[in-house]
Amino acid sequence: MKVKFDSQNNPGFHAAVRKEVDNYFKQNAIGKNANAEMVLKTVLFLSLLIGFYALIISNAFDVYTMLVFAILLGMVQAFIGFNVCHDAIHGSYSSNRKVNKILSYVFNVIGANAYVWDITHNKVHHTYTNIPGHDEDLEVAPGLICMSPTEKPKAIMRFQHIYAFFLYSLTSLSWVLRKDFKKFFQKKIGETDNSKHAGIEYFNLFFFKLLYYTLFIVIPLIVLDITWWQFIIGFLAMHLAEGLVLGLVFQLAHVVEGISFPEPSSEGKIEESWAIHQMNTTADFARKSTLAKFFCGGLNFQIEHHLFPNICHVHYPAISHIVKATAIAHNVPYHENETFFGALQSHYRALKHFGRQ
Repeated sequence: MKVKFDSQNNPGFHAAVRKEVDNYFKQNAIGKNANAEMVLKTVLFLSLLIGFYALIISNAFDVYTMLVFAILLGMVQAFIGFNVCHDAIHGSYSSNRKVNKILSYVFNVIGANAYVWDITHNKVHHTYTNIPGHDEDLEVAPGLICMSPTEKPKAIMRFQHIYAFFLYSLTSLSWVLRKDFKKFFQKKIGETDNSKHAGIEYFNLFFFKLLYYTLFIVIPLIVLDITWWQFIIGFLAMHLAEGLVLGLVFQLAHVVEGISFPEPSSEGKIEESWAIHQMNTTADFARKSTLAKFFCGGLNFQIEHHLFPNICHVHYPAISHIVKATAIAHNVPYHENETFFGALQSHYRALKHFGRQ
């Protein structure tokens, strides 16, 4: 059943916040896309990707040093996803569609699939945020982790606040080996039709997966002077590091205390407008942290991202003040945790609550 939002529920907030944010860009004579800071971050993270990969493939270091490089390589891939690919796939990196398309292919090279992400994240998650049965981001590990108050937890989930973080570290490994294939051939994503894909997307899915397997499995096994089990340790270490970074950052925006998980009525209606729905289901964290701003690619400004996905994330710190002030003026909630560790603790308590509800 298609979900419908009540556009008459506080319609003034969305119009007001859009007007205020537009005025900010006009008054400061700046564009909504990437600036020099964004370009610098892009060059830095892509250079680190190539650099760490080249250092490992050079076979010039002992296995312990290469293991450290592999862990750093995994973290860099997560940061590239946050800081470069996320904006590119949203079309917010550049006003030039070709630039966005080219940078989105980086997502494919590091093991994911830009087309599948566009469907599951841009179209489904951003529209049906935290709606059980529609937003499949709530289904991180079905049967093992309960992430909403509507799901009846199994006995093992009483301990999910302890083991969930290990499962998060498997995020990247699942992505490159299983998830993209599963989502691509899934007839529905939540309740959204997913049965038709252009022919080129079939080619891209298999071509780039093969490219990734060649770069990160075949070539290292051929050129590195290591045993097969040493390779497996390095490969797993890379993905566990990447997966943990990905899992933690994504969960701190929508599965924390105070966030709602609304259910549609029998007619498929949500009793709030889309913008109010985003405010009720999303939280920011560490808005004042320079490190979070640099590494998280704006994902710690998730409220601003959900309201303005077409704006490059480097502008979110500035417009977050506008969004918060407008929300307060319209009596709309603005959820945030002041620090990363505060958000992590809130997520931990939310997992514990859902596992024992």
